[in-house]
Amino acid sequence: MSFGIVHVAYILAALMFIMALAGLSKQETAKLGCMSGIVGMVIALVATFSEVETGQGFTFIVAAMVIGGCIGLYVARKVAMTQMPEMIACLHSFVGLAAVLVGYNSFLEIGIVAPTTVTIPANASIAQINELLDAAKNVAEAANSAIPPGELGIHLAEIFLGIFIGAVTFTGSIVAYGKLNGTYKLSIFKSAPLTLPGGNWLNLGALVISLTLMIWFLVEEQPSIACLIIMTIIAFLFGIHLVAAIGGADMPVVISMLNSYSGWAAAASGFMLDNDLLIVTGALVGSSGAILSYIMCKAMNRSFISVIAGGFGNAPVSQKEEEMGEYRELKAPEVADLLKNSSSVIIAPGYGMAVAQAQNAVASLTEKLKARGIEVRFAIHPVAGRLPGHMNVLLAEAKVPYDIVLEMDEINDDFENTDTVLVIGANDTVNPAAAEDPTSPIAGMPVLEVWKAHNVVVFKRSMNPGYAGVQNPLFFKDNSAMCFGDAKKTVEEIVAAIGD
Repeated sequence: MSFGIVHVAYILAALMFIMALAGLSKQETAKLGCMSGIVGMVIALVATFSEVETGQGFTFIVAAMVIGGCIGLYVARKVAMTQMPEMIACLHSFVGLAAVLVGYNSFLEIGIVAPTTVTIPANASIAQINELLDAAKNVAEAANSAIPPGELGIHLAEIFLGIFIGAVTFTGSIVAYGKLNGTYKLSIFKSAPLTLPGGNWLNLGALVISLTLMIWFLVEEQPSIACLIIMTIIAFLFGIHLVAAIGGADMPVVISMLNSYSGWAAAASGFMLDNDLLIVTGALVGSSGAILSYIMCKAMNRSFISVIAGGFGNAPVSQKEEEMGEYRELKAPEVADLLKNSSSVIIAPGYGMAVAQAQNAVASLTEKLKARGIEVRFAIHPVAGRLPGHMNVLLAEAKVPYDIVLEMDEINDDFENTDTVLVIGANDTVNPAAAEDPTSPIAGMPVLEVWKAHNVVVFKRSMNPGYAGVQNPLFFKDNSAMCFGDAKKTVEEIVAAIGD
């Protein structure tokens, strides 16, 4: 492709990415948004690939694309919906590592580390010595003229910042993956936050040292790669501690935050590679991730700075079961009778529904109740599950109509006029302590006010607290009842008990 056609293709791809973000903001247009993103990426790949010169490098690129594409296709087909959050964290780590590698490659390309000494054989003639010196001079001049002197400082700053952001994103995403996966024994991968003495001071120290190294790197007449290596090691450790110090309850915000970091890392790579599309795409991802993080922090009544600093999971369980009274238990047939005598039902799903793969059973229950003339709606908390939209995707997969799936702000006022609420696998997002107990670790967090309904049935495997480690007074309220067991099996039993 010619230079002009490539730039037109980049503009078109950028527009497709913007359309993808706009389409993904609504359930009805989500499929169109996905297709727009796919088309934009195909255009971007073809346009970029057209600028690659044929040769050994061309072969390596084709081989890498084929291998990576096959791995991606295999993983995409095998990964379960409940594993999507950790898969996204894993993909963020790749973006971060790519930014680190691009940064080092860009530094080596500009010739700062070009050889300044020449090895001359002892028996070399004067002519041979002159030839070696001229060759070394030509190499140094060609390397050091790759970037105009006035732009060299800017480019070095781009390299330093790109490597720093990429390194933090890489290790932070790996720790987030480990926390979400839950199969690792190391303390940095456990759901509870890692609390080191003076943890916040360690983070601040890492930033100050990195800033000092950056200034040194930029003012040196010949910037040393040693500054980059030391900074990279510090950034790797900073990324580990940054995420390890954050409790499991804040992981949805962390994933969104890392999504933003990966976007800025990609944008930095775009500056280093002088690729306008990569800059635009990285900025879109970075800004959208930052906005989403803000929305999620607001939904959890959390300060973004406090999430970065960690400590949400440090608070102990605020109350014990014996201090709250006794709970009432219902079996599946009793829940079925309660539903048959209701005129309106709201279902509040959570991550437990995703783990149990109960979405199809819940969809069948919805159809049964609607066939009996009972109004059924769904209440979705902004951070239900481990990612925003997680519950929406599961319900859409089960063919639940979009128009009965409502956000928290749309349905919260309706609970007091509802006969029965089914809480399926949700915990912290329906905890009345957030509104009623100012001493609770989740005090002030906006929640679904399910306890205002006439009857509440909570589907859980046990009485254990939720991901935030906070006990839920909802379980012990007079209008609440517990229905223990696997959510999928239990809902299927309720469907069978309702009958035709």
